[in-house]
Amino acid sequence: MNKLIYEYLDELFPNPHCELKYHKDYELLIAVMLSSQTTDIKVNKVTDVLFKQYPTLKSLSQAEYKDIRDILLSLGMYNKKAEYVIKIALELTTKYQGKVLNDREVLEALPGVGRKVTNVVLGILFNEPYIAVDTHVKRIAIRLGIAEEKDNVYLIEKKLSKVVPDNLKVKIHFQFVLFGRYHCKAIKPNCSECKLKEICSYYKNKKSA
Repeated sequence: MNKLIYEYLDELFPNPHCELKYHKDYELLIAVMLSSQTTDIKVNKVTDVLFKQYPTLKSLSQAEYKDIRDILLSLGMYNKKAEYVIKIALELTTKYQGKVLNDREVLEALPGVGRKVTNVVLGILFNEPYIAVDTHVKRIAIRLGIAEEKDNVYLIEKKLSKVVPDNLKVKIHFQFVLFGRYHCKAIKPNCSECKLKEICSYYKNKKSA
């Protein structure tokens, strides 16, 4: 990957981190699952209520679906996510002694937990070298010429994994997320201030239009 990308992202985000709030491993897992198709800000507001009302995995696993759904109403797909919260809590409690394991197969088998969620959780909790491809990571990878518009998220992950060293994968993931969230936005990105605009396909297309 172009050295300029590393340097600029380090300048903007020298110590990038997940903006989801959590205090326990399972809280992170649930928060990342809830973050699909919504914002971290909304998830943090919801989990602040959720984890105060249900402070343990056991209490979550025994919660009434309607009560969890009502807490999640501000999130997209709140009906399904309410089911997932209870089922995840139940499976962690009954099968894994309440622990979030460093095991991709186990995590991806949990309700509502796919590859993206698993990559984030493994990266944060266990520093495993994975890049999770969300809407921000996908957009940045395409604009910087690392991936193509036609690529699916798994192919984009593979392409990023080839060009980013293992020891930087987790860091780059969060730098891409934050860069996409606050600078290289889907609509009205801050191109005029960006030091990567000369290698950015979006900027080149906009300039030639």
